[in-house]
Amino acid sequence: MENLSLDKVCYIIAKARGFDVKVEVVEPNPGSNASDESMDVVLEDYADDPVEDELKSFIHDLNVDEQAELVALTWLGRGTYDIADWPEAVQEALRNHNDHTAEYLLGEPQLGDHLEEGITALGHSCDAFERAHL
Repeated sequence: MENLSLDKVCYIIAKARGFDVKVEVVEPNPGSNASDESMDVVLEDYADDPVEDELKSFIHDLNVDEQAELVALTWLGRGTYDIADWPEAVQEALRNHNDHTAEYLLGEPQLGDHLEEGITALGHSCDAFERAHL
């Protein structure tokens, strides 16, 4: 990765995993008293999800080259490209870049897992990031 720092990728992986575990909303209007509700509500995918908003904002704030490498990492991790094709994956992501990168990536099932597989294929790990931030 020439443009995207490993710390940024690891941050996105951590946030994406929080987003990936969301499930369909069971109770559309949960009560105002949290003690009356089960904690399952935090896993429900409400439209105003702060994790999703934070992740979208972070990805939108990346520059074009960083966004392209993030998309290429996702493709690498899900097996669309292999490590030998990394430069081609980045170039393809640059050719297809638009203002909807965050939405595209958040629509990707298992985004966190794909990104982790991608950085592993490139010889990197989030172990140090996780020790420092979790």
